[in-house]
Amino acid sequence: MRAYERLLKYVKIHTTSDPDSGTHPSAEREFDLARMLEAELRELGAENVRLTENCIVYAEIPASEGCGDAPAIGFIAHMDTSPDASGENVKPVIHENYDGGDIVLPSGRVTSPDVFPVLKTLVGDTLITSDGTTLLGADDKAGIAEIMTAAERIISGNRRHGKICIAFTPDEEIGGGTACFDVDEFGADFAYTLDGDVAGGIEYENFNAASATVMITGVNVHPGSAKGIMKNAAAIACEFNTKIGAHITPEHTEGREGFIHLTDIRGDVGSARLDYIIREHDKYAFAALKDVMVYYCGQIEWKYGEGTIDLEIKDSYYNMIEKITPCFHLVENARLAAQKAGLPITEKPVRGGTDGAMLSYMGLPCPNLGTGGFNFHGEHELVSVQQMDAAVEMVLNIADIYSESHGLQNLR
Repeated sequence: MRAYERLLKYVKIHTTSDPDSGTHPSAEREFDLARMLEAELRELGAENVRLTENCIVYAEIPASEGCGDAPAIGFIAHMDTSPDASGENVKPVIHENYDGGDIVLPSGRVTSPDVFPVLKTLVGDTLITSDGTTLLGADDKAGIAEIMTAAERIISGNRRHGKICIAFTPDEEIGGGTACFDVDEFGADFAYTLDGDVAGGIEYENFNAASATVMITGVNVHPGSAKGIMKNAAAIACEFNTKIGAHITPEHTEGREGFIHLTDIRGDVGSARLDYIIREHDKYAFAALKDVMVYYCGQIEWKYGEGTIDLEIKDSYYNMIEKITPCFHLVENARLAAQKAGLPITEKPVRGGTDGAMLSYMGLPCPNLGTGGFNFHGEHELVSVQQMDAAVEMVLNIADIYSESHGLQNLR
C-alpha cells in the first residue's frame, strides 16, 4: 500500500486536539486513530505494540540478523490536527497531474499559486486537498502514513536494518505532544519526527521560546474628578505595547530574526492584561528580548508608581541545535538519505517549535523531516502524492544507512 492510500483513510478520523481541556490526551477522539494504528501495526508484524492511557502508540521492529549493534533509530509523528480549522468530516479530494493553475475546491474556495507560491513547484504531481470546508490533516497524518508504509516495507522486505522504534503522539498542535512521552520506553538511541513540509527538508534549528504575561493595575475613579488620581490600566497597556516597537513583531521579521508577539490584550480602567510570546533562535538574543520586557516594565513602574505593573515570563522550549550538534550524524545521514532518494535537500530554521525540540532536551536527539504537505492549519492544506512516496524512501534510506558501516562511522 502506498502512503497516500493510508492518508486518505486517516484524514477521515476526527482528531482535532482541544487546547482548553487540560487533559492528556486533550480529546478522547484522538484514541480513535490511535486504536486503528495500534491494530495496523500488529497486522504488519511489528513487535511490542502498545497504546498507553495517555494515547501514545509505541511499536518496534527488531534488528535484522547481523545488525544488532546498529543504533536504534526512531520515527515519530503526531495524530492530532490543529484547532485552527475544522478537522471534522474531512472529505479528501484527489487532483491528478496538477497543471499549475488555480485549484477550485468543491466548497468554492480557490487555492491559487498567486497566494501559495509552493504550488509552482508541484506541477505534474498528484495533489490531495480537502473539499475546502475543513483542513486536510496532512499535518501530521502524512507523516504517520509514511512511517507506516516504511514499516510495512521493512517488515516484509529483505533489507538490513537496526532496531526501528515507532511512536505516534497526541496533542502536538497544542504543545502537549511530549507531555507523557517516555524516552526510555520508546527505546531509540536517536530519532526523527516526520512533521515538516517539503520532502527532503531537514530541520534541526528552532526558536527558543517563552511566554510573557503583563498585568497592569489601574486606579478607577469617576472621570469627572479623575485629574491626578486616575490610572487608566487599558491606556497604560497600550502605552506599554507601543514601547515594544513594531520592528520586532512577527509581521516584520523572517529567517532567524526573533520577535515579541502580542497574542491577547484585554482590560478596562481598573485592570488590564497583555499576553505575549517571545521567540529567538540565538540564546543570547533570546535573553535580550526577555530583558526588553523587563526594561519597559521598569519604565512603566517608574512613571506610574510601584504596583502598577507585574511581569511573569516562563520559558517554553529551546533551540534543538544545541542537542543536535554533538550528534550531527543525524543531519549528515538525513542528507545522504535525501540524495539517495533523488530529493533536493532543503534546510531552514524552524520559525516555531517541534516535538523534536522537546524530545532533544529529554535526551532523544530528534531532527524533523519533510512529509510533502503544505499550507498547514487551514482549508488550503494539501499534500503531494509523489513527495509522500519520496519521504517514505528517505525513511527507508535512513534505516539502511544506520545499518551500514559508514552510517556507524558517522556516530564517532
